Formats: sequence, structure tokens, C-alpha cells
Amino acid sequence: MIFTFPHLGNTYIVAKAFLDDFNAQYIIPPFNTNKTLEIGSKYCSEANCLPFKLFVGNMLQASELGADAMLITGGCGPCKLGYFGEMLQKTADDIGINMELITLEVPDQGLKELNARVRKISGNTSFVNVVKVANSAKNVAIKIDNLERLMRIKRAREREKGSVDLIYRAFKNDIMKIKGSKNILEYIKLTENKLNDIKLNENANPLKIAVVGEIYTTIEPYANFELERILGNMGIEVERKVTVSDWIVNDMFRKGLHLPRDSSYVKASKAYLGRMVGGHTQHTIGNSVIHAQEGYDGIIHLYPLGCMPEIVSQAILPAIEEDHQIPIMTIIRDEMTGEAGFVTRLEAFVDLLKKRRGENIDGQSKLLYGY
Repeated sequence: MIFTFPHLGNTYIVAKAFLDDFNAQYIIPPFNTNKTLEIGSKYCSEANCLPFKLFVGNMLQASELGADAMLITGGCGPCKLGYFGEMLQKTADDIGINMELITLEVPDQGLKELNARVRKISGNTSFVNVVKVANSAKNVAIKIDNLERLMRIKRAREREKGSVDLIYRAFKNDIMKIKGSKNILEYIKLTENKLNDIKLNENANPLKIAVVGEIYTTIEPYANFELERILGNMGIEVERKVTVSDWIVNDMFRKGLHLPRDSSYVKASKAYLGRMVGGHTQHTIGNSVIHAQEGYDGIIHLYPLGCMPEIVSQAILPAIEEDHQIPIMTIIRDEMTGEAGFVTRLEAFVDLLKKRRGENIDGQSKLLYGY
């Protein structure tokens, strides 16, 4: 088998480490572009969300390069993502390409079925080695998320604009040539050291904006027009609590092993949402409350057109905005969204937040709403 996987931010580095450690053959599909979306949209209905269209585009581009098996994770409660595996398999069959979808989550059939799926990748290696490789991939995911968090902090304070982006571009180029989780972890550490050597403006007091919403749109740079880089280069510190490593640790490992999971966002969301309704709605609501309590200047809520869980979130967020006196802007992304309009909305929101901080507004009547 020649494996591939859809893009989701830097998840390709985690998948690469995982497959390298098993000595498996794989193809990394081209990074998401308008062409990827165009290819995917050709085989999807208008009702399909942006992430699914990009997944189909990734699958077809990888198939052209020789891949015949695609790895994908499961969903989170009643969300379309939970059906992506079956939907992608049907799409592949309808198009007539040779592609087997392998969903890496604990299925209803239990750990025995998951083990059978992993065996397609690992071959006859021992169970102990499978656990070791999975744990190493998890560690790569954690370090990648920590590196991204460090970049967001440094970018908002760098004395020479573009210093972080220069190091990150070199990292993205070099990481493709490095094989195996051990070497990848060492290179992440080297890049972290470079970032820590960047000279900072010690007097900087940047605005702090949190990003919440649907996981794919908030993490994948193509889907959000590189939101974190754009805001960072405006001198804004960006925070995003939903990460790939959090997904792996809590929704794959801990959930599969029936271990306690991080539930701080569930507790924080209780006043507005009594139960899980699918996707990352509880994360969006709970983390918005937490960010407001932590003193963030504003929140940006992102989701793809037609995402039912985040439509629920959007209906609740005005109450949080009013109760906690924090501006929230919602942006809905689809294939018709233009980058220029997207950036203009960001700039306008940032201007509002600067004015709000400058005037030290604390009255409810003066709250600046984001949409």
C-alpha cells in the first residue's frame, strides 16, 4: 500500500513521522491551493462543507501521484467529520479511483478492529512497537503545537518584522527532507532555539485575540487565509486552544482508553450549553468564556458554511459577548470567500479593539460588537 492523508495545518509532519517509523510508503499531497479546492468541488455537491471538498481534492491529487490508501481520523460527536471516511470512500468509488480509506479511531467494534486497521500500516511489527510509534507521533504533535504557540507569541513582539516567518519558511522546507520521529523532534527543538534567539521589543503590549470555531477552519492556513500570520504581523498575539495534539491526546488516546479527559471547556460552557451538540461547539463556547475571563481583547469565531454545530455556537456567542464584555467577530468561510475581503474585516476588527483598549471602555452600552 502507498498511503496518503488529507492536509490539516502541520498534521502532515505528524503523519510523516508516524509512517516513517513504520517504514511505510507514503505520498504527501500538494499543499492546499485554489486548485485543490477546484478539483474537490468538481466531485462534491454544493451542500458539502469546505473541509470535505479539500479532503476530496487532497485524495485525488495524491491518487494521481500513486497513493492507494488514505488515513483519516474520526469525527467528534454528531458532526459530518465523523462520516468523512465513509463519504470519501463512496466518492472514490463513484469516481472510479483505487483508494482505500482507513479511519484511525476506536470504532464501535472496539480496539481489536482498530488494531486490524493499524496492522495495514505497521505490518507484522510487535504490539509494543506499535504503541511506541503511536506515542512518538503524539509527541511530535505536541511539540509542533508548542512551536506554533511560540511563533504566535514571538511574531507579535519581534523587533525586526518577518524574523519569525523567515525561520518558519526554512523549517517547512527542511522538515520535508527529515525522516523519522526522533530526527523530526530534534529539528523542532533546533527551530525552537532559533525562535528564542529572536530579538524582541521588550515594551510591547500587544492586543490579544483568541481564535475559536470549527477545528479544520481554525487550523488549516489555506482555509483561514493564514489568519495567525496576518494578525501576528499586525503585532497581535493570537491564541487557539483547539489543536491537533489536543485532539490526539483527548479524543483518540484518552477516549479510546476510557481515561479522564480535559473538561475545562465543558465546565465553562455549562451556563450557555448544557450538553454536547456535535463538532467543537462546546470548545467554542467554553473557550470563549475562558478567554474572556483571561482578559483577551477580542475573539474571532471561524467556521465553514453549513457547519451545523458552529451555527449553534454563533447563536450563543452574543450572550457571552454581552455577559463578559468582549467583542466577538464571526467569519464564515466557503469557496466564494475572497481573501481581500477577509483581510479587510480583520483589519477593521483590530482597529475597533485598539480603539476600545485606548479608550478604556468598560460600559456595556459602548461594547463593540464584532458582527
